[in-house]
Amino acid sequence: MCVLRAVVVAGVDVILNERAGGLVDGSPLRDSIRNAASDGGARLHPTRSLDELATAARDIAARGTDAVVIAGGDGTTMAVISALAAAWPDGASLPPIALSGGGTVCTIARNFGARGAARSWAGRIVRATCDGSAVATRRPTLRVRDSGGGDRVGFIFGTGLVARFFELYDASPRRGLATAAGIAARVFAGSFVGSALARRILDPAPCTLTVDGVEHPSRAFSLVLASVVRDVGLHLFATYRAGEELERFHVVASGLSAGALGAQMPRVLAGRPIKGEPRVDALARSLAVRFADAGGAYVLDGDLMHAQYVTLEAGPTISVLTP
Repeated sequence: MCVLRAVVVAGVDVILNERAGGLVDGSPLRDSIRNAASDGGARLHPTRSLDELATAARDIAARGTDAVVIAGGDGTTMAVISALAAAWPDGASLPPIALSGGGTVCTIARNFGARGAARSWAGRIVRATCDGSAVATRRPTLRVRDSGGGDRVGFIFGTGLVARFFELYDASPRRGLATAAGIAARVFAGSFVGSALARRILDPAPCTLTVDGVEHPSRAFSLVLASVVRDVGLHLFATYRAGEELERFHVVASGLSAGALGAQMPRVLAGRPIKGEPRVDALARSLAVRFADAGGAYVLDGDLMHAQYVTLEAGPTISVLTP
């Protein structure tokens, strides 16, 4: 990771996901982003679907831009960067990216420096991007492809307990940090008494892992994470070496039982390695996950997906802007 000098920008594009949790019509955060974009002379692209996003990305790539501000949550960030990667000319570097937030959790933005009240941060980052005072930092990404034809660029991949957690979270009537933290607390407490919920989330799931071309002998894992950011959500630093290198990502996997894995929580909170076998803990250039059935579940930046197998490699290096 290297910090560059402030970037002077002339033409800025703001892609705003109108379906993001904090950006519904009339929300103060949405108004703050719109006003800052208007004051800074940025081009605003409201989107409500992946098709609209793809069109906006193609228009931006054809016209050129100095920076793209992404207004939305983690899933929006992944979708926008994936759309830009698909639209951008082969071999050309993606434009600098700024994350203004607007989702229910915004784990990626927090990893990249977002602090304080959402409206305050959003206004600051949009203004700094437009007036050229923002500072760019080179950041790694993940390129994630699956057997269903998916080809995406993101930051945090997970399966096993991660996918099961999001299945439960997505079914909740309310979303956000409080809901996620409540589920995590129930699972953690239940892991010590063998509750049905803890076993449902934490029991090893049948799958195989191949890291840098070497297949791991275990055939079931309770946790599989691959990330280029250290905090994978709720201040959990399981991938404590993420971001150390631009061309490699941190893979952490464990096949521990529910009770044994729950006991590792203090180590994860402290950013220390998970103990116990079977496990994987490595900086890697590639990871392949093959599920025991065709509908294996995995999560990329908070979005739940299904496939028979998934492959990961280092994605394009991007410049992330901060005030």
